[in-house]
Amino acid sequence: MIVSASYKTDIPAFYRFWFEARLADGVARAINPWGGRMFEVPLDRASVDGFVFWTRNVEPFLPTLDRLHADGWPFVVQMTITGYPRSLERSVIDIDRAVGQIWTLAKRFGKRSVVWRYDPVLITEATPAAFHRDRVDRLAAALVGAVDEATLSFATIYRKTRANLDRAGLAWRDPCSDEKRTLLSELAERLASHGLRPTLCSQPKLLVDGLEGAACIDADRLSDVAGRPISSRIKGNRPGCLCAESRDIGAYDTCPHGCLYCYAVSRPETAKQKHQAHDVSNACLIEPIERTG
Repeated sequence: MIVSASYKTDIPAFYRFWFEARLADGVARAINPWGGRMFEVPLDRASVDGFVFWTRNVEPFLPTLDRLHADGWPFVVQMTITGYPRSLERSVIDIDRAVGQIWTLAKRFGKRSVVWRYDPVLITEATPAAFHRDRVDRLAAALVGAVDEATLSFATIYRKTRANLDRAGLAWRDPCSDEKRTLLSELAERLASHGLRPTLCSQPKLLVDGLEGAACIDADRLSDVAGRPISSRIKGNRPGCLCAESRDIGAYDTCPHGCLYCYAVSRPETAKQKHQAHDVSNACLIEPIERTG
């Protein structure tokens, strides 16, 4: 079993000690968002083949990764760096610091252990197409030799995403598919020119020449890191997802980074409150609200 930690929140940045407690206990609990059922995820060596961590700031988690590596637990870090204005990303670390963290991961654990994510691509008055072309060029040049893959996706404008952007008074738009494909093709060309493999996360209708579908939970990459075969069937969590089967131990509405386009947060204020209220000793990141009646 591959454990995802977590596409629903940033465990490395904010929940290091909760994760370490779960690893020591050998189990975590999580909530199925479709119905609210609680389920257990075993975290013992017999059950776990490897971990995939998702983050925008891995520095607080480096002692944990050092320990996992020393103990023979294979892992891959999916690290997002976009460098958007503070009006969109309220509290993420600056891009130079983030680039340095990816280099640290590559030097300590090998470049197969980390993937750079430039996602989501969001078109606003502050981030037009020219912004993305320039930013991808700059970041790709800075990461040559540290990563071998860069994952893209276009922002999906869910109802909560629209509400967060509108509440902030930002001028934004959701381009047509042809415009998205044109920009993705340009970004993929820039990434490839720096020797990176450009991939696209869960948006098969936007694939263009030179851009492959991404497997963010990648059993082959984990196998390379582990030095042994890790097999898992493809079982994505949405249409077009090429991820290997995994169990996620995170929870929605718990990441306090404050990114207004985030699909996993309904309101940034709610996520901050839940982060402050989480209990390191609880097997579930956030205890579900009991329903009555």
